Amino acid sequence: MGSNSLVPFQDLNVCPELPATSTLLVPKIEPKLEPLDEPLPSPPAFSLSTPSPAPSPCPSSADVYSEFNRLSELFRSTLAQGLQGNGDMPFPPDSDPDSRALVPVDNPEAHLSNVVLMPRGSRKYQARSSELVRVMDLKPEDERYFRDLIRKTRMLFDSLRVYAIAVDEKQKDLMVPHRRPRADLKAAAVMREHGLWLNRDKRVVGDIPGVSIGDVFFFRMELCVIGLHGQAQAGIDYVPSSQSSNGEPIATSIIVSGGYEDDEDAGDVIVYTGHGGQDKNNKQVVHQKLECGNLALERSMNYGIEVRVIRGFKYEGSVSGKVYVYDGLYRIIETWFDVGKSGFGVFKFKLVRIENQVEMGSTIMKFAASLRTRPLDARPRGYVTLDLSSKKENFPVLFFNDVDKDHDPIYYEYLINTVFPPFVYHCGSTSGCDCVGGCVDDCFCAKKNGGEFPYNLQGILVRGKPLIFECGPHCRCPPSCRNRVAQKGVRNRFEVFRSTETGWGVRSLDLIQAGSFICEYAGVVLTREQVQVFTMNGDSLIYPSRFAERWREWGNLSDVFCDYKCPEDPSTPPLDFAMDVSRMRNVACYMSHSSSPNVLVQLVLYDHNNVSFPHLMLFAMENIPPMRELSLDYGVADEYMGKLAICN
Repeated sequence: MGSNSLVPFQDLNVCPELPATSTLLVPKIEPKLEPLDEPLPSPPAFSLSTPSPAPSPCPSSADVYSEFNRLSELFRSTLAQGLQGNGDMPFPPDSDPDSRALVPVDNPEAHLSNVVLMPRGSRKYQARSSELVRVMDLKPEDERYFRDLIRKTRMLFDSLRVYAIAVDEKQKDLMVPHRRPRADLKAAAVMREHGLWLNRDKRVVGDIPGVSIGDVFFFRMELCVIGLHGQAQAGIDYVPSSQSSNGEPIATSIIVSGGYEDDEDAGDVIVYTGHGGQDKNNKQVVHQKLECGNLALERSMNYGIEVRVIRGFKYEGSVSGKVYVYDGLYRIIETWFDVGKSGFGVFKFKLVRIENQVEMGSTIMKFAASLRTRPLDARPRGYVTLDLSSKKENFPVLFFNDVDKDHDPIYYEYLINTVFPPFVYHCGSTSGCDCVGGCVDDCFCAKKNGGEFPYNLQGILVRGKPLIFECGPHCRCPPSCRNRVAQKGVRNRFEVFRSTETGWGVRSLDLIQAGSFICEYAGVVLTREQVQVFTMNGDSLIYPSRFAERWREWGNLSDVFCDYKCPEDPSTPPLDFAMDVSRMRNVACYMSHSSSPNVLVQLVLYDHNNVSFPHLMLFAMENIPPMRELSLDYGVADEYMGKLAICN
């Protein structure tokens, strides 16, 4: 970061003292709390474990369970401590104290392990600073650095959370139905224990470097991890008076989620109700007082300090039932004491969005929702076709161009799956699993994947691997099997669009969760001999071997375990083939190249067992908001390879 980017905030001691306010004889208020993301479980016997290099493709049953038992012990030294520590950020107050600590599972077979990954040295929790700073005039390289830092931190959070769920699914007590482990709390606790939370050394006023307006979060804990909002449940984040340099509290961010009956949200203008005075049913039962977060908002208005606004609302399909969207910076321009709808006194704060910011993420999500049901009403001009796939995909692929008259994509035949040469299906083993009712932990296909399923029960990729074996036509398991994910096709509504910056691009009308399947990169596979003929004719081809191995980043826990090793099995030979997409292609071929992509390529086999010719399946590397462009790392982009050469 440039030396002039981090600017100390103005000395608040030189400002006028707090004016006298009337005193109300009311009970002491509590912080403005928000509903929990999901119910807390009963105290779990849980061990969050980290993967190790996968064993040979078909280990014995004993080896499989020995490996799992070994994994179950890896976080013992890290998670034996309580999660609360001496930090300033409380966990939800109504949770059982024991549920805040992660305790390892007593495993009678743990002594069979002969490989141990040592966690990084335990660190004392970093206390959150009260020093106010504003980040200004970042150079382009600084902006890229902080964006990548935020993306990496969020990816680690998601990787830990998804892996925690996978371990819980394997250890779940069948006597406790519908148990929903708080994997977000576990992931955040591990990251906090290892000093991986961001923006703890300074209290940032204004935008957090690396966080973009429109970024979407499924869990409140993720907001805490990156420092966007430092309270796990309170709606107002502020520097308390005991830590402030001038003895007055200062607010830095709020969450607007309609938790108070007197809240009014008109987008650019918000009337935000202060905290306190509510019962457990969110009904106002006593007067509020001008203290704590309420006083902090009033002081921020007095000193002209902007606050970050995060909106939380219910969202169908969200893993937690809610989403939180960062909508930018607001100024508090007015505050007053009023009688609320329940007849009790409440403090109200009028916030106005600062001008010249990009469009709010919550507005874009509402617009995308209208496109999903009534695209022509929401955007009457620009659509070339409402289904580029001609009903071949599970959901229509919209084609939108309001830039020019180029309608090129409609002239190509749409593929939903890669076309392999016939000989590919006659090579390799034809055996499959015998799991009639659904695959179990020790089935044949699980063993081929190193003794573990690549996806959790929600179909989310647990960690990237060199190759994934899904159940195929020779397996007896049903279509609903948890090991059949990528072969089922797209589950989101996509739109191919024309951009003045990247040419053709792809965006989703749905919110895509990190680790979820997107689509296949489909084309016609050519052997080496065929490639030579095509290149002599000047045709451009896709070379799968040149895609960057971004799968190594998903599920990478090396920041938690110093001895973590990226999976190397099941191994694959070099991908000695190319793909022709010059006449037949699918939606993936229009994705743009990026050195910081939000989509990764994962090799998958399911309809044949020839490891030399895998499918190129695409998965989300992060939560991708609706209408945000999808991007891939094509690796080497030249005249023989790359989206720009083919689709632009």
